Amino acid sequence: MENKMEEKFPLIGDKLPEMEVQTTHGKRKLPDDYLGKWLVLFSHPADFTPVCTTEFVAFAKRHEQFKKLNCELLGLSIDQVFSHIKWVEWIEEKLGVEIKFPIIADDTGKVAKKLGMIHPGAGTSTVRAVFLIDPNSVIRLILFYPASVGRNMDEILRVVKAFQISDEYKVAIPANWPNNELMKDEVIIPPPTDVETAKKRLKSKEFECYDWWLCHKKI
Repeated sequence: MENKMEEKFPLIGDKLPEMEVQTTHGKRKLPDDYLGKWLVLFSHPADFTPVCTTEFVAFAKRHEQFKKLNCELLGLSIDQVFSHIKWVEWIEEKLGVEIKFPIIADDTGKVAKKLGMIHPGAGTSTVRAVFLIDPNSVIRLILFYPASVGRNMDEILRVVKAFQISDEYKVAIPANWPNNELMKDEVIIPPPTDVETAKKRLKSKEFECYDWWLCHKKI
């Protein structure tokens, strides 16, 4: 019996695979149409479902905050584009919220399978996946939630901000930033990699240290 090659899903640090998709805003080429921008690509199990509806309202309410961070939103589910359009109309008519970002109509499931969004036990629907892609088309974060638990959009906003600060200043971001229990909104300086720098670290006036390997500063 021939061994079937296992399909390789993209991981953190991989480039987003190239593909052309149909969305509610027309055709999109991934990742080319989003080069130079951050992108939150997220899937939901199905249109016209309660948790998904609350998530789309939450994303829509924060859409401008994402845009201020040079970050676009792009939804996806295994529904036809007609279903997406009708659902978006329903949300605006019944809930008074306009969905301004596009939604991929992945009715064949091709995109979802390529990105590993369909999990065992989830049937043919996608899980609640989040892919954060940077301006160079590199996947920087992957989150998976089950159908029964909605996502926290403020956390997704937080990690976009955190990555941007980490990239710009070459620092690490502490837990619960910007409300960390030890250093509040400050960031962590990468630990030194040689003895001499470690000795000098505690004498530096540029930042505060708990020890030479745990130093932090304001940005």
